[in-house]
Amino acid sequence: MEKQASISEADQKIKPFIPAAKNIPEITIKSLILGIFLAIALAGSNAYLGLKMGQTISASIPAAVISMSILRMFRNSNILENNIVQTIASAGEVVAAGIIFTIPALVVMGYWDRFNYWQITIVGLIGSILGILYSIPLRRALIVESELKYPEGLATAEVLKAGESKTKGQGVKFLVFGAVGASLVKFGQSGLHIFGETLSVWFRTGGAVFGVSNGLSLSMMGAGYIVGLNVAFNLFVGMVIAWFIAVPLYSLFGATPQEMGLDANAGAFEYAMAIRAEKIRFIGVGGLVMGGLWALFSLIKPIKLAVTSSFEALSHSRQGIAVKPLRTDHDIPMTLVLVGIIVLAVPMTMVFNKILGTADLSLTTTKYWIVLGFLSIVVLIIGFVCASIGGYMAGIVGSSANPISGITIGAILIMSFLLVVVLGTDVEFGVATKETLSLSAMVILVGAVVAVCASFGCDNLQDLKSGQILGATPWKQQATLIVGAIAGGMVVAPIMELLYDAYGMGGVFPRPGMDPAHALAAPQATLMASVAQGIFEQTLDWNLVLIGIGISIVILIVDQFILAKYQPSYRLSVLAVSLGIYLPMDVVLPLVLGGLLSHFAKCVVEKQKPVLSEASYTALKEKTERHGLLFAAGMIAGDALIGILLAIPFAAYQDTNVLAIVGSSFEQTATVLGTLAFAAFCYYLYLIGSRVKEGPQ
Repeated sequence: MEKQASISEADQKIKPFIPAAKNIPEITIKSLILGIFLAIALAGSNAYLGLKMGQTISASIPAAVISMSILRMFRNSNILENNIVQTIASAGEVVAAGIIFTIPALVVMGYWDRFNYWQITIVGLIGSILGILYSIPLRRALIVESELKYPEGLATAEVLKAGESKTKGQGVKFLVFGAVGASLVKFGQSGLHIFGETLSVWFRTGGAVFGVSNGLSLSMMGAGYIVGLNVAFNLFVGMVIAWFIAVPLYSLFGATPQEMGLDANAGAFEYAMAIRAEKIRFIGVGGLVMGGLWALFSLIKPIKLAVTSSFEALSHSRQGIAVKPLRTDHDIPMTLVLVGIIVLAVPMTMVFNKILGTADLSLTTTKYWIVLGFLSIVVLIIGFVCASIGGYMAGIVGSSANPISGITIGAILIMSFLLVVVLGTDVEFGVATKETLSLSAMVILVGAVVAVCASFGCDNLQDLKSGQILGATPWKQQATLIVGAIAGGMVVAPIMELLYDAYGMGGVFPRPGMDPAHALAAPQATLMASVAQGIFEQTLDWNLVLIGIGISIVILIVDQFILAKYQPSYRLSVLAVSLGIYLPMDVVLPLVLGGLLSHFAKCVVEKQKPVLSEASYTALKEKTERHGLLFAAGMIAGDALIGILLAIPFAAYQDTNVLAIVGSSFEQTATVLGTLAFAAFCYYLYLIGSRVKEGPQ
């Protein structure tokens, strides 16, 4: 006996573009081939960008645009095929990001002199597939049962919907205007350098550093518009704590520029950035750890519900009562998820054994295997926690601003602390020895698994949000993400080896006589190396992490016991505030501005309610919200697409200035032009979102 699963109240929140009852092809030969090709290409381009500038570009929207352009040439292509292509393609970027932000630390700290292909590939694939498997029960908790926005997933869905012939003439021009305009601005910023990318004003007074840095990023501003004022408010609180309280106080009472390795004449901006990099971000890490654990605690009930419902369906099938889930609510079964996690634990333990075996630790055989088993189990647990945190934060600010490095540092701190406790007096901590170097390498590999795992938790949920809106089949997206992870994971190691051999990384070179000016900075990996070694050599300032935890506890108390009592419109989120502390100001501020624009636009529309009929007001509200969303999605798409395309000449010439048509003397003019362009987009987005007269359709 078979019956159709009922549609829950949560499932009715979003009406999918393709109804659940309608079946159209999703996984096809052409979508697989195109998706795999794009996954490899995007893995390569993002590997270079991440190592050079410490920043990767979210690939979902560019992949969706490319997919629509190519599949349009086939007679029978459809929107769900395009969704599968962007799902596969995004996996290449994600596995590259997780690997390049961690693994180069092994070369930077001197543990490796070359990149080990198989260890890197195995670690990347383990982290990738674990992240995908972990995100399966998270789908219901964070997407179906939650009201998180997932701005890039939402934007990807709108881009794909706008490409369908049925939606043309229904505001699609706003998507095109946003994409074309943002593309031109981004090309002028990162390519030609005629538009500035940051507006900064910093100064020192009385020994303290003060200032403001606004990133002129249209994609960040568009993402802020989508997530709204509540998120913007929390990010702003974190930004105030970090930049208007912590940085001035540390500059007044902390280390001088010379003590931080800067020149005596270092400017206020340079000094502030050094304080943030070496001190304040660790306060943010402490907050992220605490905020992430609190967020995970709040997700226990929906995660339990998702797991329970999956096993109930299995129990019913054994009793001959087959409960057929809705196509749009059909995940990979939990039995396969658990089997996959257990199977992945085997090669992961083998890799850890190879690294730990080189440490020559003075352990009995029994204790050695206890330590190894403990390590593997804890990594599986931390991986799930970090995938949950990464997925939750992606719902708040999207993928591009998601601080995977902060999550990874938190995981490294926790794992290192546990190793110190477990090993006790068997290792001489506090000095640089072969043992401490090997343990540092071990936690870097742990960090790599966690970084990739968290990245995929973030990316998969963005893709599944897009799929929810479009009416895709979840298990098909989850399965094809594994295909993309394998494709991207197989090429990251040789790309890193090629780049290292040609230019060096993080101040380390494969041969003497190489030019340091051309080296790839690998900033995140360099930070990971210093954190890992600082823990075992006992040079890391744990007080900063504890301050972050303390701040997050205060925020939690204020929200739960004060704000909750009065039920205000905007509540404090520990995780979102911690994000505001951790992220650079030039990332946070455009997000905040976008949220403010969304709020003020809605206020203008709200003022029309008394003078309009209920039907007219509802129509006006829906129209302005959709047009504003399309324009914001277009800005994200245009910015990201040009970012990916620029990676081609940048990688080919190993120079991010290869397309520049102006020199350093044009910098101030470029800042003015960039600011004007940014302001113009802010104003136009506000007009679109608040248009009360009948606008273009």
